[in-house]
Amino acid sequence: MSTQATALVNARVLTDHGPQDGLAVLVRGDRIEAIVRTDDARVVAAQRHDLKGHLLLPGFIDVQVNGGGGVLFNAEPTVEALAAMGAAHRKFGTTGFLPTLITDTADVMRQALDAVDAAIEQGVPGVLGIHLEGPFLATARKGIHDASLFRLPDAEDIAAITRNRRGVVMLTLAVEEVPLDTIRQLSEAGVLVVAGHTAASYDATRAALDAGVCGFTHLYNAMTPLGSREPGVVGAALDDPYSWCGLIVDGHHVHPAALRVAIAAKARGKSVLVTDAMPPVGADSPEYILNGQTIIARDGICQSDTGVLAGSALDMATGVRNLVNMVGLPLAEASRMASAYPAAWLGLDRTHGRLVAGQRADFAVMDERLVVSETWIGGVRYAA
Repeated sequence: MSTQATALVNARVLTDHGPQDGLAVLVRGDRIEAIVRTDDARVVAAQRHDLKGHLLLPGFIDVQVNGGGGVLFNAEPTVEALAAMGAAHRKFGTTGFLPTLITDTADVMRQALDAVDAAIEQGVPGVLGIHLEGPFLATARKGIHDASLFRLPDAEDIAAITRNRRGVVMLTLAVEEVPLDTIRQLSEAGVLVVAGHTAASYDATRAALDAGVCGFTHLYNAMTPLGSREPGVVGAALDDPYSWCGLIVDGHHVHPAALRVAIAAKARGKSVLVTDAMPPVGADSPEYILNGQTIIARDGICQSDTGVLAGSALDMATGVRNLVNMVGLPLAEASRMASAYPAAWLGLDRTHGRLVAGQRADFAVMDERLVVSETWIGGVRYAA
């Protein structure tokens, strides 16, 4: 016997055609069963949940989460740490995420890969795979990464990364450091290879795109800029119609005008909101240790003593608000940058990222200030 459906009522439902009133979202198990008018007989028969006139959006998907809830994934590559990170971020509407391991040793990388596998097997809410940001990066664009750990991928690395795994594997690398044949091998094995922390030229980046690179990690940051005679990595990213670009919309990593330029230049659906979040998100303490340095988040900025940005204190809900209030996007498009577009990048758009029948019941409920009041993951409700 099937479980009774739950009807989410009294909400402005963000459909593919924008926010609509007078609709109910029917949830059965972990899926959306239907979206119907509130006077539909199925709503009358269902258990009703009143959303108090709030906005009902698809749950947010963040492809770059280094930490949260006081936890740094590098420091604790465990299932328990992933659960704590997921719990911290779901307060802000994140229903799916890629825990992100920045440059570390081969042993820690393997621990992280195994922890994500185990977390997915155990059903830890929200874990969709892993993002390895390094260690195959360029010293000239190292950012906060520990350049002493940079190296080229060897056969053991490739075997570990391409092994049949639960969930998505995304790998950020410097395209000028890693041979094109290796990029092609990783891409053909199903790894989402993205360019980041790279000092490459436009031509080298273009060649890497042809070899299988599918996107760019935190566009503008830690990469060669757009110039009039040398377009650089940024120029290649904006010129290419097929790749995705992650954008940190915190007002510190990228100027709002530069964000507008990138969003306008890219084909619709190819600009994705990311947080690059660190442990202070969803935590009481603004401090964390990274590469032996104490980082303190001040005024929303995570910075080393020397002024190097060290991830962010951004959450996805704030990112959506910033896209609307700071960048000037309509709410519907800001929401898609946080849900439908990252789902497409991860190859999960058949099951995630939209409010349509058959998709997972992953929701962010936001009030009129665009503050999250509750989050649903797989049909399970969590209060913010």
